[in-house]
Amino acid sequence: MEIGARVRVKESVVIYHHPQHRNQPFDLQGEEGEVIAIVTEWRGRPVSANFPVLVKIGTKLRVHLQEAELEII
Repeated sequence: MEIGARVRVKESVVIYHHPQHRNQPFDLQGEEGEVIAIVTEWRGRPVSANFPVLVKIGTKLRVHLQEAELEII
């Protein structure tokens, strides 16, 4: 998985921070977006993030996901 890749969420992932559905469950399955970062370090220190892939969906939503939850388009 590379930065800039177009991806689709292939598994059911429920979030509660969607801008238009704030504090309500929203399922991301089938949503498409772009990988904007792979989190491997924070403030210069290496980290082992549980959800290392940062994906931008639409104009406002950014979510951290696992590679297993995504498929490249």
